[in-house]
Parts: sequence; structure tokens; C-alpha cells
Amino acid sequence: MRNQSEFVSSKSYAALSTGEVIRMLRELKGWTQGELANHSGISVTNLSLLENEKVEIGKKRAEHLAKAFNVHPAIIMFPEYEAKEIGKAA
Repeated sequence: MRNQSEFVSSKSYAALSTGEVIRMLRELKGWTQGELANHSGISVTNLSLLENEKVEIGKKRAEHLAKAFNVHPAIIMFPEYEAKEIGKAA
């Protein structure tokens, strides 16, 4: 039998990229990229580029997406620090 001190805790979350967070939040809402474009004012082309990590998010885009998803912008801009909040948004 192993001693409890021999076990190492695992992280309670997986590291997500900004693009993965955007896609995950969009899918949790049941929205297409077109629907997210309508809610956020960001073009479908730019949403695709963001989700696929082809462009940087930037403060303004993060604010528009956060408003559309009804979450704090930090959840989108800094997913590595906000993983617990992302889980709550789901």
C-alpha cells in the first residue's frame, strides 16, 4: 500500500490557448462563427483567425468577445491564469 505522501497532485485544468477558449465558449453557447460575429461585431474571418491562433487577440477584440460571452475579458486574454473561471462559464 502506498503512502499518501508519495502521490503528487495533478493540475485541476488543462492549459488552453486563447483560440481554444474562444471556440469552447462559442460552442458552449451553441453558436456558429456567424452567430458570434453578430453578437461580438467581429467578422467571421477574424473569428476564424483568432480560433486558429493566426492573429493575436488584442484588448478590443477580447472586450467585444467577453461582452458577447458575458465573461470577464481576462478569461479570454489569459486562459492559463483563468482556467477555473472558464470552467464556471461552461
